[in-house]
Amino acid sequence: MSTAPSSATGFAKLHRTDLRGRTLGLAELKSAVPRTAQSTVTTAETAVHGIIADVRGRGHAALAELALKFDGVTQEHPRVPAEALAQALEALDPQVRAALEESISRAKAFAQAQKPANVDFPVASGAVVSSHWIPVRRVGLYVPGGLAAYPSSVIMNVVPALAAGVGSVALASPPQKEFGGLPDLTVLAAAALLGIDEVYAMGGAQAIVAFAYGVAAGSSANGAGDAIEPVDVVTGPGNIFVATAKRLVKGVVGIDSEAGATEIAVLADHSANPAFVAADLISQAEHDPNAASVLVTSSPELADAVENELRVQVARTAHRERVEAALGGPQSGIVLVDDLDQGVAVCNAYAAEHLEVVTENASAVAARITNAGAIFVGDYSPVSLGDYCAGSNHVLPTSGTAAFSSGLNVTTFLRAVQVINYNKDALEQVAQHVITLSKAEGLPAHGDAVAVRFA
Repeated sequence: MSTAPSSATGFAKLHRTDLRGRTLGLAELKSAVPRTAQSTVTTAETAVHGIIADVRGRGHAALAELALKFDGVTQEHPRVPAEALAQALEALDPQVRAALEESISRAKAFAQAQKPANVDFPVASGAVVSSHWIPVRRVGLYVPGGLAAYPSSVIMNVVPALAAGVGSVALASPPQKEFGGLPDLTVLAAAALLGIDEVYAMGGAQAIVAFAYGVAAGSSANGAGDAIEPVDVVTGPGNIFVATAKRLVKGVVGIDSEAGATEIAVLADHSANPAFVAADLISQAEHDPNAASVLVTSSPELADAVENELRVQVARTAHRERVEAALGGPQSGIVLVDDLDQGVAVCNAYAAEHLEVVTENASAVAARITNAGAIFVGDYSPVSLGDYCAGSNHVLPTSGTAAFSSGLNVTTFLRAVQVINYNKDALEQVAQHVITLSKAEGLPAHGDAVAVRFA
């Protein structure tokens, strides 16, 4: 049973879904949790298919038209000049620079710790099978813009790529009218701080398409424009159009995950602090009117207290209208459950991008969560910490894809290549097994390729 907010304007209350007293299977739980309306997803897919065809067909000319249409800027070529990067870093507020440097330091430390080791395993005498991690050749990193600036997303994309050893790194972020068609200057400064000099003023689905397929030189309306070389992997968060574009180019390039409009789920019991929970729900709702904020709780009293706190806190937050739109959408709400067992099941079905666990014995409860992009444990690990300075990565799977996708990390930019090195004696030990199995599968030439070496 669901109830809608009682007011169409201003924050009134969250949609409620009451699952108490019901035994539901996984498919039923997935249907019951709040989600973005399917019509929105379908509309985005139709639009992105058109953008893919346009950018592939007309290159720089299409990019220029899309920059004018969506960003209101006139553009001959999207490449950001080197001097603009240097000037942005020089003009960066010292306090912002210090904060970025701290974030970079923690992200680098965690990224280095994530790097997997190569394995050389002797399966028998003279027989070694290895797994060697090799970085991809080139990556395209997307940093969103529009309603906010995201220099933190520069860090989250760039640091693990560099830690993986990627040799060619390109970054795109939407052009901004207020900066003369350049991306946000803090974004440029963060790129410069990390030594990234290939930066493009490209936003939305078109940036993803340009990276995935590349753009030929001289394809703009006036014949200008250097080529944009295609990449092997595209990563980064964005709106529903960016996430849809990543899904549609997957297979042409690798992607990290479908990191679309942000979402937070909070699993809480009677012990949770309602002021903290409300603040955390608002923190993600301020990203985007399509952001999702979901509370899963076994305590109706907590649910009521959180709504009371929301009324107070939403009224004084900076982006009130955006927050109210997000909290009032079908993607947000309260899910009432019988107990923590049912709450864990709901959270695993929802597979949140960000999941906070604020319960008694929070660490033990968090250990039971199998599907989430990132898990934040206890009162003093808010999602905002992960957005900036935890050392973790904030580019995470959304829309339930955390059930099978991982957040951005060093291995996103690595491939495990297997190396097989047998000498003659080692091959001879298994030769008859290979011949037998090849005949059993009806592929005798496989066995012949071994037998010929001992003829």
